[in-house]
Amino acid sequence: MHDNQSDMPPAASDWHPADVLAALKKRGKSLAGISIAQGYHPTAAGKALKRPWPALERAIADALELTPEKIWPSRYPTPP
Repeated sequence: MHDNQSDMPPAASDWHPADVLAALKKRGKSLAGISIAQGYHPTAAGKALKRPWPALERAIADALELTPEKIWPSRYPTPP
């Protein structure tokens, strides 16, 4: 299991898209590979970095051994 703490930005802020790309690259993965594995066009996962796309957010998070809430907390607000 990887220590994902070093990849995480400060709490409660969404990861910058470049941070997501870097974390994937460190694990030998790519957005295109994730897209294709999910049955989408190779550019699909890149769109999830800029706007909500729950299925691909989950696939990206799974590739990073995280939850989508850790990467995009603004998209997954915690209930009061």
